Parts: sequence; structure tokens; C-alpha cells
Amino acid sequence: MTLAYLDTHSGIAGDMLLAALVDAGADRHVILQQIRSLGGLEQLELDFSETQRHCFRALRLDVQHPPEHAHRHLSDIEAMIDGSRLDPRERDMAIRVFRRLGAAEAKVHGTTMEQVHFHEVGAVDSIADIVGIAVAICNLGITRIVASPTPTGCGTIHIAHGLVSVPAPATAELLRGVPLRSTTIEAELTTPTGAAILATLVDSFGTLPDMQIHKIGYGAGHKELAEQANVLRVLIGKPLNSSSDNSSSDDVVVLETNLDDISGQQLGFAIEQLWRQQPLDVFTTAIGMKKNRPATMLSIICLPQQRAGMEDTLFRHTGSLGIRRTTMARRKLRRESFSVATPLGPARVKVAWLPSSPLAGDVGTNSEGDACQFSPEYEDCRQLAVQSGHPLDTVFQMVLDAARQQLSPGQAHTKEHRPRPIDRPPPPPPPPPPRHDHHHDHHHDHHDHHHDH
Repeated sequence: MTLAYLDTHSGIAGDMLLAALVDAGADRHVILQQIRSLGGLEQLELDFSETQRHCFRALRLDVQHPPEHAHRHLSDIEAMIDGSRLDPRERDMAIRVFRRLGAAEAKVHGTTMEQVHFHEVGAVDSIADIVGIAVAICNLGITRIVASPTPTGCGTIHIAHGLVSVPAPATAELLRGVPLRSTTIEAELTTPTGAAILATLVDSFGTLPDMQIHKIGYGAGHKELAEQANVLRVLIGKPLNSSSDNSSSDDVVVLETNLDDISGQQLGFAIEQLWRQQPLDVFTTAIGMKKNRPATMLSIICLPQQRAGMEDTLFRHTGSLGIRRTTMARRKLRRESFSVATPLGPARVKVAWLPSSPLAGDVGTNSEGDACQFSPEYEDCRQLAVQSGHPLDTVFQMVLDAARQQLSPGQAHTKEHRPRPIDRPPPPPPPPPPRHDHHHDHHHDHHDHHHDH
């Protein structure tokens, strides 16, 4: 496992992170080549230059491109990414970041993701930052990202919609559940793109983890801060407790409450509100309480930083008078989500890397790399089944076959983490396909206001 730690002492922006990753060794030529594969960006240039911030050396990024005035929708950006040469993991990370940005913009403007106009975030330099970061992460073989609590800055800034307080509305929405650090620096230290990276790609937050550092990169913001060096530092290496079993450990919080006087409608609504905060899991258990009353135990598994918000939601929407709270250690397999192309359209697949200890049958590892298992996302398979009329099991198998082909060794992974695919047991044989044919031809602001982009 390759671990990256983001030291966000002076905040985070897209250009700062990309510069830091290149400074740590990411291949700038590969990054530029992949970004240029997006339609309309053939003339783009990435200008990296060394600079100093408070006498500390860092790498600065300037994106050069002919002027344009396009305000793109999310669908426009996704079409650019889908038509590019990005590999599945790069494409998946970039799209997830843009979708997170779109959801935040839609929330603050009271519209839908499809109707959101990306202003500065839809500009060429912002697209280059997000796509470039995804490519750089893959190029460095980074499989886990930890970040320090980030400062947002304070004061006010001008955005496309006028004067707003820091953090700007979309930035604040993106930072829900992300640990923040107070500061008196009057500037926008964390931009919407930086916040989207933290919310989407960072696995956990906290102090520097136990690790052996191999590479360090420094990315400079465009503005000099009077108080401190405007630099983002990235430390890359191996966890000290890292082994070849492709697993890691962390702590989660389990919240439980017993409910015997709530209607099914109220319980369903409460669960919806909990899921909006993106916990790890929410589930119910049928129980019996005192006086032989049937009841429901509502359980939530979440990250420690989400606990307070989850408890507030439980009290507000369930009428509970008390919540049990337990902190538990968990061991988890390294896993990622990829988008694969099928004859019916794209679908996401989870890939989990299995422990390297000897396993039953022919499941195991060899000199080529680690064993893994594929798990198609149900919602994507369900949608493709509804659209095409094919049985769900048939669609499931199509997605699984596409995953085997597209995520084979050497395509979506670095040498260090090339998996040997081991599928989960296949579903029962599907019923005969229908006689008729189903043909489907599927022929805010980013850059730092404090970084003067």
C-alpha cells in the first residue's frame, strides 16, 4: 500500500495539490498527455516553475490555454472525460469529484445537478487540475490518502454571484463532515476544488499517520500570505504496519437507539435524512422491548467526525431520548470503485484486493500481483436492466465480464498493485434472453481567490 498524507496547514486548492504531486515525482508529461486527450484541450500547457514562499522552496503551477467563455454543465464535462484516453481509475476519480461539486452547487442554488452551470470550476484550468490530480495519484501508485484538518480562511471574497463570506456556500457544503481548523487569515485558503478533493478522495483525517516517508512534494499557492508559507505539502510512503495482505485498520462509531413509538413513515424519513450525511451504513433490527412491545433498533455505522451530526439527526427525527455509542476498531480490505463500459452503457464496479495468505482452491497470489474480487454496483445494474429490458442477472454478468476485461493486470493499476482477478461466485444462470433484440447505440469557483487564478 502506498500512502499519501496531505499537510493542509495553509489550506488546499487544485493547482497546489497537482503541483505538490508533480514535485513528489508524478510524471508531468503523462499528466499533460492525459489532460490533452479531453476534447478541446489539445492546446493546453502546464507550466511548472520553482518559487519560494516565506523562504521555503515549492513548485508552482500555471495552466496556459487560449481564452474561452464556456460555462459547462456537468454532462459536458463528463462527456469530455468519457471521450478521453483516461484509464478507468483516473476517469472514475475525476467524475466523482465533479459530481460532488455538482451536488454541492445544486444544493446551494436550489436546482439540479443537470442544470448547474459550472462557472470557474468549469473553466479549463479547473478541469486540468481535477483530471491532472487523478492522473498523478494513479501515476504515483497512491492507494490511500490521509489529510490533516484544513483551514478555510476567513473574511469575504467576490465570486460569480457576488460578495460572500469565507468559506463560500459551495465550499461549506462540500466540507460537511470534513474536520476543519480555525484560522484568522483573511483569505480563501480552501477552494471549492480543494474541498471537493478532500470530500471525495481522502480516506481519513487526522495527524500524520505511522509511516515511512519516501517522497515529499511542495505545491505553492499563487498568493503570498503575510502570516505563513502558502504551501501544500504531500508526504508519500508506506504505512509502518503495512503488510502484503491489502488490508488496513481504523476506528468507526456505532450508534444505536431502540424505537417503539414511531410510525413506518417517520422511520423511513429518518433513515433518508441519515443517509444524506453519507454514513458507512444504516440498518434496522426487529426487537422486542419491555411489556412485550415490538420495536425497532436503528443502527448507524459512521466515521468519528460524523458522530455529532448523526446523533442530532436521530434526536430530531425519531423522538429518541437516548443513543448508545460505541467506538470499534475495524479491519477493511483495500478497495476502489471503477466505471466500466458495457454494451448497454457504463456501470460502476467495486474492486477489493484480497489478503495474500493462502486461500482455498485456486484463489491466491502469484508473482504477477495481488488477487482481487469484483462486485458490480446494484443500482447501476438495475438501471441498465430497466432501460434495456434484459434480466438483472444478465446485466450483472455483462458488467462482471467488462470488469474482467477492462481491469485486467497492467491496465488500471500500477506494477505495485496489479491484481489477478478473482470473481465472487457467479449468480444463478440467467433465464433465456427475450426473443426480440434490444439494440442501444450509445453512439464557484475553483481557483484560489487567494491564489490569483
